[in-house]
Amino acid sequence: MALRANIVGGSGYAGGELLRLLLAHPQVEVAQVTSQRFAGRFLHGVHPNLRGATRLKFNRIDDLLPCDLLFLALPHGRAAQQIVHFDGLSDRLIDLSADFRLRNPTLYETWYGTAHPRTVWLDRFVYGLPEIHREELREAQYVSGVGCNATAVNLALFPFARRGLIDRAVVEVKVGSSEAGNSAGLAGHHPERSGCVRSFAPVGHRHQAEMIQELGDFELFFSATAVEMVRGVLSTAHLFLSEDVSERDVWQIYREAYGQEPFVRLVKDRRGIYRYPEPKILAGTNFCDIGFAKDPGSKRLVVISAIDNLMKGAAGTAVQAMNVMMGWPERSGLEFMGLHPI
Repeated sequence: MALRANIVGGSGYAGGELLRLLLAHPQVEVAQVTSQRFAGRFLHGVHPNLRGATRLKFNRIDDLLPCDLLFLALPHGRAAQQIVHFDGLSDRLIDLSADFRLRNPTLYETWYGTAHPRTVWLDRFVYGLPEIHREELREAQYVSGVGCNATAVNLALFPFARRGLIDRAVVEVKVGSSEAGNSAGLAGHHPERSGCVRSFAPVGHRHQAEMIQELGDFELFFSATAVEMVRGVLSTAHLFLSEDVSERDVWQIYREAYGQEPFVRLVKDRRGIYRYPEPKILAGTNFCDIGFAKDPGSKRLVVISAIDNLMKGAAGTAVQAMNVMMGWPERSGLEFMGLHPI
């Protein structure tokens, strides 16, 4: 029998990607999808790529029925406000928003500028990145989403962070416009965005809190820049290591960490224009590609990582986490390999 899944907030970009994945998942039936704004309209009226895939219409939240697993894809703050209600609709819950990513309420208040409205719930959620929390996810009832920038950085740095090899790190990410969601705004308006390389968060980006939580105690400096692409995150991390390592050591560290991972690929080629990770060829996929360059004669290691922010940074990782929770193969519903050229 298929798992019956409902999606709360299915009209946004991440919600649309989640729908695309779940409608094609061999073990899932999408039962209900909510949107207060588009209630009563066919899903394909908002997500035209889903034409012919479903005849479902958007419901209102008040019309939700119990299900086997409830996905929340609401704007920041909404899930926390209604978590008690949502908890009554399913025994399992995956929240794609930032509401339950941080276990420490003080860390939340520091980075989000306000007290968390449901602090008692924070330690009930497992941070939903399977590459780091797979064993916890197997038994989880509540799973948080992951920040897209945080995912690109965490996966790139984690193998070195867990070994205590990082003294400090300076990280800059370049991000596409879909990271800002589908609400209209001047920063995403085409005449303003086109041709720009805009530093929108030289300091203070909220996703840094997830990096602090997952990577541990070392100096981490983070900046974010908007560039002219729709999907994707490209992270360039300068790691200043506590001891010198050879290129062979770097390969070994990454292979030990990710050699068996279905969605992490090491990319460091000697020829071609895609010698290092590139977000363009990851569109629609759940991969995180990681490459590196060792600075000769110093302890600096440059690590480059790339993801599709709507997939590995949101909906794809949520589906991967669901697969882990349910004991299914992690690639289920996530087999798309990407396109080239696009």
